[in-house]
Amino acid sequence: MVRVAVVGAGYWGPNFIRVLEELGDSELVAVCDKDPAKLEKVKDQHPLVTVTDDFDSLIERDDLDAVIVATGSEAHYAVSRAALLKGKHVLVEKPISLKSSDARELVDLARENNKVLLVGHLLQYHSGVVKLKEYIDNKTLGDILYVYTTRVNLGRVRKEENAMWSFATHDIYVVMYLLGAEPEYVTAAGQSYVRKGVHDVVFLTLHFPGDVMAHIHVSWLDPHKIRKITVVGDKKMGVLDDAATTEKLRIYDKGIDFTPSYGDYGESLSIRIGDISIPKLDMKEPLKVECQHFLDCIIKGDEPLTGGEQGFKVIQILEAADQSLREQSRAVPIGG
Repeated sequence: MVRVAVVGAGYWGPNFIRVLEELGDSELVAVCDKDPAKLEKVKDQHPLVTVTDDFDSLIERDDLDAVIVATGSEAHYAVSRAALLKGKHVLVEKPISLKSSDARELVDLARENNKVLLVGHLLQYHSGVVKLKEYIDNKTLGDILYVYTTRVNLGRVRKEENAMWSFATHDIYVVMYLLGAEPEYVTAAGQSYVRKGVHDVVFLTLHFPGDVMAHIHVSWLDPHKIRKITVVGDKKMGVLDDAATTEKLRIYDKGIDFTPSYGDYGESLSIRIGDISIPKLDMKEPLKVECQHFLDCIIKGDEPLTGGEQGFKVIQILEAADQSLREQSRAVPIGG
């Protein structure tokens, strides 16, 4: 049994608490938060769970193996660092930190202390994303030309982070996972409409080797709730609509075919509109899959699928995108 504490009982914390109580390989030791009202709510819903507002004492406990960091993103680095220094395994919600230098320190600390550091890039554990990755890897879609994602809705405006840092962390990670590559440079454009200096809408473009590009649109100032990933290949196209209640993944046999002829070039091109296939997905709760993987990494010594290095790379991309936003969409190399 892995003895785990959840730090942060706000937005994601209650979900982690529920999942940990359902998994057989973990024991929920305590829940920590500075807000008495949040702790009271946890106690009402989970009367057997120990609650505390004393984080420093919590991580000193010998009967604690791991910490799940579900605080606000501005505290991810400090809480994760303190836990790693006390010899605890860490699952930290995305983003791993708000600075790449801090992310690098966490990666090094985990390695030096031989501890698991897993970053909560949840889409890695989504059945639809995994299936779409299979179609890309087995060349069902052909060579990938470009990818675009949309992650928008109305509300939950943040003060500490802009829409890009809040939303695009998901899409940046999943695009790199699907393509199996890292972007070379990034361009970004956006505006702050609700709160000055905090971008509500951002259009972000990642440029990959081989002229492959990915466009990411994020906003919390939009009339729709959309969670969609589109992958365009030269044979077929895949669309994952995570907001759909059923049939989340569709594969479109659509494209443009070239048939050499003695006529002009335009006459040699033809639009192909074929069948639409809807793969059956073994839908499991991504958070439960993620938490079980975290426990397996601790128990079996497995390497995290979404480890600190991947979290660090996402922060590097976000920092480059921030610079592009400040410099009127200038192309900024990653880590440059």
